Amino acid sequence: MNSTHADLPHRRLPGQKATGFDMDETELLQTLTKVVSTLNDTGIRFAVAGGCAVYARGGPPSDHDVDIFLKEEDAESALRALEAAGMTRVVPPEDWLVKVYDGEVLVDLVFRPNYQPVTDELFERATWMRVGPTAALVISATDLMVDKLLVLDAHRCDFVPLLRIARDLREQVDWQEVELSAGESPYARAFLALLGDLHISDGTGSGHQSPPATEESA
Repeated sequence: MNSTHADLPHRRLPGQKATGFDMDETELLQTLTKVVSTLNDTGIRFAVAGGCAVYARGGPPSDHDVDIFLKEEDAESALRALEAAGMTRVVPPEDWLVKVYDGEVLVDLVFRPNYQPVTDELFERATWMRVGPTAALVISATDLMVDKLLVLDAHRCDFVPLLRIARDLREQVDWQEVELSAGESPYARAFLALLGDLHISDGTGSGHQSPPATEESA
């Protein structure tokens, strides 16, 4: 997942709203449930990412949008399925994702996070987990942390929400892999150094995943 930091796509930081209002958590999870159910019916391989993945792994609840990782070749089929389920397609200026709205809730279908294509390996590292009222494949805590660190730049460099996520997910993250994958970014290196100074990443976590949701719990 190594990436050149220059010209990375514009992504929201944790806690940064997609709209000008406070998103209701229940509404967000209802949309996520609708997206998961719809995409499951298509047979498209996907994984929950972003704030909903943080929430599934024990971090703070998401309050802005739903992020789904999938392969680029599946994006159009996913869009058509979600449109058929009543969502509204919008055309984004970016070339690394597509978008739909479920009412006021934005759903990002991301196929090249930080210009790195979504791969089978990413899905294999993911875990089937409970996310609010539904269950779905959720990207690994390590991939999640790398994705969020590669968003950082001179204009998006608020460490406060990232610190909370790092604390909450610390034992699930392979910090050495995070450093290898995000270390080209000076902002990621600064954040990882801070985690070391705070003893958040010192000897904690080896990529251990949270227990997957069982069929009974799902």
